[in-house]
Amino acid sequence: MQAITFDAPGDEHVLTLSELPDPTPAAGEVLVEVAAAGVNNADLQQRQGNYPPPPGASDVLGLEVSGTIRALGADVTGWAVGDRVCALLAGGGYASLAVVPASQLLPVPDGLDLVQAAALPEAACTVYSNLGMIAGLRPGQTLLVHGGTGGMGSHAVLWAKALGARVIATSGGERKVAASRELGADLVIDHRTEDFVARAKEFTDGVGVDVVLDVVGPDYLERNLDVLASNGHITVIAAGSGSEATLPFGVLMRKRATISGTTLRARPLAEKSAIVEAVRAEVWPFVVDGRVRPVVDAVLPLAEAAEAHRRIASGDVIGKLLLTP
Repeated sequence: MQAITFDAPGDEHVLTLSELPDPTPAAGEVLVEVAAAGVNNADLQQRQGNYPPPPGASDVLGLEVSGTIRALGADVTGWAVGDRVCALLAGGGYASLAVVPASQLLPVPDGLDLVQAAALPEAACTVYSNLGMIAGLRPGQTLLVHGGTGGMGSHAVLWAKALGARVIATSGGERKVAASRELGADLVIDHRTEDFVARAKEFTDGVGVDVVLDVVGPDYLERNLDVLASNGHITVIAAGSGSEATLPFGVLMRKRATISGTTLRARPLAEKSAIVEAVRAEVWPFVVDGRVRPVVDAVLPLAEAAEAHRRIASGDVIGKLLLTP
């Protein structure tokens, strides 16, 4: 099979298109002929040597794919060769073939483009596990999404609106603000020129938001607590501004607020399988009816993985970049 490899950590130029032996599915796994792979910030971190794959996972980059099932391992039920699927991976997506635990497969609905479907698994599982399973976002509540046009943020806006929540999104610059509006956010705040705390409080008549989806981390901690309503929740899925912050416990306790932080890749198989099952039950109906859709900035050939990484690093991408073998 073809796959993207690199011999040592470095910038995007270390990525090389290589030939590797075809993988074989073990018991409980399937072999997927890859139609497309999603590109995520985690891939850039792994390439730089900062995010090694979990024990036993492929060294090949790539945390999500779409494609068709080519072969079934032993003890796999409920799936057949030729099924159109998308999947959550611990690694191995930047390739023409990928081995996937059967419990991490999702069906690609009729009418959804198979290549485009590669933009869904990582975002759907990350967003739902945090906003649905941990924060318990409900219809009628207000969600603040930081990075409303990112791979995770764009999906969060679509899913929360389909759920029946009100959505406030922060984005940077006119192009991204316009994109957030097109996704359906009820209020879009340009974080480069506006105070998101003041705008969000004005929008909620001073009450604040029920849930914050944060990708910034330390630099936004105090402001996220400020904008939070009583009994609200902050869920952190990335910390782009650093690894440490001072927590104002008085505000936290006075608001009866909660904060959670998660990663997805290194979770045990059983946990990831449970998340995928929940996504199939609670998110996939919105995918089937079209209210939640892939948000794709561009599709590039697998051989142009370095260019995909460069674009992701630039911060100019709206939604996801995909690679096709």
